[in-house]
Amino acid sequence: MKNIYFISDAHLGSLALKHNRTQERRLVNFLDQIKDKAEAVYMLGDMFDFWFEYKSVVPRGFTRFLGKLSELTDNGVEVHFFTGNHDMWTLDYLSTECGVIIHREPTTIELNGKVFYLAHGDGLDYRDRNWKTRLLFAFFHSKTMRKLASLWHPDIFIPFGRNWAKHSRMKRIKSDVPQFDGEVKNLVGYESFDFEETPYMGEDKEGLVLYAKHYLQSHPTINYFLFGHRHIDLDLMLNKDSRLVILGEWMSLFTYAEWDGEHLSVENFVEGETKL
Repeated sequence: MKNIYFISDAHLGSLALKHNRTQERRLVNFLDQIKDKAEAVYMLGDMFDFWFEYKSVVPRGFTRFLGKLSELTDNGVEVHFFTGNHDMWTLDYLSTECGVIIHREPTTIELNGKVFYLAHGDGLDYRDRNWKTRLLFAFFHSKTMRKLASLWHPDIFIPFGRNWAKHSRMKRIKSDVPQFDGEVKNLVGYESFDFEETPYMGEDKEGLVLYAKHYLQSHPTINYFLFGHRHIDLDLMLNKDSRLVILGEWMSLFTYAEWDGEHLSVENFVEGETKL
């Protein structure tokens, strides 16, 4: 059996990252190194920082990444793409042109006798359940909203969407990292994420942990919960048979999970290593 790989949250095209091309190449290098060992690759959301498809137009860029996806699927590697809150407006371009399998909802799969629950995580975290977040969630998942957005010219709406995503990230950084003391505005153009997202809050407060524990009560056969979204790398045993992994991100941590048919390991990709 070949290996199964899980990654999430590359946020390709983010205006908050100065060296987007370097980041994309690093992701492509990772995919290139695993292509002969991989049976499947699961991308658990927010691989793009903003993605919107028109009938005959998609966002500019990402050619190396899209080409590598096509190479993988052409060579028989299954690539599963879960939509996240930044790339929820994925339609059929990635499936028809690159051969990937699109997932819009959490999915349960069985691998070599073990049951995996896979999701991006947006909307599952209890912290996302205030009325403002619920309203935005409904707004951005609305078919009517998508139709109205498609009436905008791509040269207007796509830059607008990318700037919205950047503004959202900088606002969250400001609220999550108080030691910057209001000077986040001076970080525009920073080269990497030298600061952290909201750190792990503990089993009794971490939203995705609480969700998994609640879900496990009615679905006790789940062996592994894998999520993205939170941008932290967390590996936690929920009980003797169930384990939760939050995959981190591909902007500074470069973390991924690997299933070899018996064991699930969480790794960091360091360019130049040959162990893959």
